[in-house]
Amino acid sequence: MHRSALESHFLALDRHDRRLRFGVAHADEAVRAYVARIDLVQDAAFGVFSDDLHLSGAAHVARAGGYAEVGLSVLSGERGRGIGGQLLARAHTHARNWGVRALFVYCLAENAAMMHLARQQNMDVVIESGDAAAWLKLPPADAASHVGAAFDQYVALFDHALKTRLSNVRRFAGALRVKMDSPGCDE
Repeated sequence: MHRSALESHFLALDRHDRRLRFGVAHADEAVRAYVARIDLVQDAAFGVFSDDLHLSGAAHVARAGGYAEVGLSVLSGERGRGIGGQLLARAHTHARNWGVRALFVYCLAENAAMMHLARQQNMDVVIESGDAAAWLKLPPADAASHVGAAFDQYVALFDHALKTRLSNVRRFAGALRVKMDSPGCDE
């Protein structure tokens, strides 16, 4: 995923959603600094793109030692479509294939959507002092998890390619429509 798409996605989150995603309502500069610090070699970032090629939802999976931590966000207008669950499932498989032993999610206790997604992935959730932590012990990677991850990647690439082509066709059709509507153009 391109860093610029991830940055645009995070900047599109309103103050409340930034607070839920990061634990504090980061200003734009702090969001930009966060994205600049993401190590896209050591970590992983996944996204779901809308038909107009904007990042609707994003997951950042950071690994350290024998565990991985995931952060998720879905734009408010895109919620309720399963994007967060898909991203968390993909993060789960990706972390498992890295060989880490556990996947963690840390968030504010008021982040009911994240806690719901964590429970759907059978994560153990602990809430105390306004914070929540969810964790899942991961089984070792196997052929099925690697094939599943490869399949997910191919589907994501295919989906993005289709959306890119559709966007190009719409842009071309719009240009033709403008040309046809311009003065001096005979129909």
